[in-house]
Amino acid sequence: METRLTVFFEEPFWVGVFERFDGGALSVCKVTFGAEPKDHEVWEYVLQHYHELVFSPAVEAERRQAADNPKRRLRNARKQLENTGIGTRSQQALQRQREEMKTERRQISREEREMEAQRRFEIKQAKKKEKRRGH
Repeated sequence: METRLTVFFEEPFWVGVFERFDGGALSVCKVTFGAEPKDHEVWEYVLQHYHELVFSPAVEAERRQAADNPKRRLRNARKQLENTGIGTRSQQALQRQREEMKTERRQISREEREMEAQRRFEIKQAKKKEKRRGH
């Protein structure tokens, strides 16, 4: 399993995207830092909160193996520093996570609404029954 963290500025906050590659699957978690975090603050956050992160469902993604040529590694490192965004697979995983959370929220709120309606109905029925009993 390989994990990568990309920190970038997404108007108006600094954001970190954790990408977790496990086999052929990619899971993503997005964290909002607020002000620009220092390196040691990011490291402390990773150490203290990594186990609390909620990753998105896995998305199929193939991981390309880079050659061990030192010039190529240097070129790729420079390219990664210039590249400030996140990958499209990561965006898809984040979108899927948002959609699942949305459906879960809808289901919970619907159940709460139905329970409240049932409670009101029972109160109304109890009042009717109490009125019919007499004094």
